[in-house]
Amino acid sequence: MAKKAPARPVKPRAAKKPARPSFSDWETPRITGLLVLADGTVIEGQGFGAEGDAVGEVCFNTAMTGYQEVLTDPSYAGQIVTFTFPHIGNVGTNEDDIETTNLAATSGVRGCVVKASVTDPANYRSHRHFSQWLKARGIVGLSGIDTRALTNLIREKGMPNGVIAYNAKGKFDLKKLKAMAAEWPGLVGMDLAKDVSLTQRLDWDETTWDWKAGYQHTNGASHRVVAVDYGLKRNILRCLTAAGCEVTVVPATAQAEDILAMNPDGIFLSNGPGDPEATGEYAVPEIKKLVSSGKPVFGICLGHQMLALALGARTRKMHQGHHGANHPVKDFTTGKVEITSMNHGFTVDRETLPQGVVETHVSLFDGSNCGIAIEGKPVFSVQYHPEASPGPQDSHYLFKRFVEQMDKAKG
Repeated sequence: MAKKAPARPVKPRAAKKPARPSFSDWETPRITGLLVLADGTVIEGQGFGAEGDAVGEVCFNTAMTGYQEVLTDPSYAGQIVTFTFPHIGNVGTNEDDIETTNLAATSGVRGCVVKASVTDPANYRSHRHFSQWLKARGIVGLSGIDTRALTNLIREKGMPNGVIAYNAKGKFDLKKLKAMAAEWPGLVGMDLAKDVSLTQRLDWDETTWDWKAGYQHTNGASHRVVAVDYGLKRNILRCLTAAGCEVTVVPATAQAEDILAMNPDGIFLSNGPGDPEATGEYAVPEIKKLVSSGKPVFGICLGHQMLALALGARTRKMHQGHHGANHPVKDFTTGKVEITSMNHGFTVDRETLPQGVVETHVSLFDGSNCGIAIEGKPVFSVQYHPEASPGPQDSHYLFKRFVEQMDKAKG
């Protein structure tokens, strides 16, 4: 009988190595987001919000609060917003602070660039994490960026065109992104109001926010105002109703005859995005008719610029624009200085203001025009946003001034 071969010795199993300690604060995070500028500059970071890529003009905003209002302001359509304040998104998001009037429109802003990674929300008003909110709105986010260096670049070279991109796997077609940034034509000559404006009339009765009760509704009004929506912010409408106005919003393409047929006591020309000369191709002829009607007219931001065009002045592109909630403006009619909120990349050229049109406000940062009025007529406008509260309410008097002009016009 054959002998069995001796059993092979069992090799002892190697002991499992303990998991390597994670020192996340020391390790370099994986690159999942890029900002690619038109000159070929590539800035790396971590993406959040919506995956994908978007092209736009890169600007910076110096506000310390109000990031949700900024990112839903239709005036930012076509732009990638870099926040200079490092901690953005940490108080989450809610449904009350959305500024977009046309909720059916896609998000106008193209992207959001921040320094610090977004933490979990820490605020009793928060309904949703900032990153989830951006994703739901289709906005690409990018964190881990030296926003001071990017802001200095914009100050030195002007607002560049660029592409913001987020891919969770960190895979990018860099050649394609560079081509997108280089080929995008920019905001000069671009009409964006039609992309963010309402497409039908809207009656508005919501008034300003109360700490305990939230937003309230007006029970009556003494003046009827028609607001032309070139990219209108909700809080402008609330300030008008709080001042005693019944407001009807009409699209950017509304005809002057239709507006005047509604027999308003006053007409409001809203803020909005893009080049005022491009939007003015169809809006300025109607504004001229509205001014000629003798009705009080009040304009803000893009409405201010297009009113100036209607009166015979010109507008021009700015080097870095004004974007923030800390801009000092002097009102020549009162001699007072206001701290204002601004968002514009174009400005009215004061040297082209015709006779009979006076400058009423000026920026104390760079001396650019911030307000005009027609001598002897109830027509005026400002470049900044009096409905915002950086001062906190330095500029709310402008809504009262509008109402006083309607009172006077009604006799």
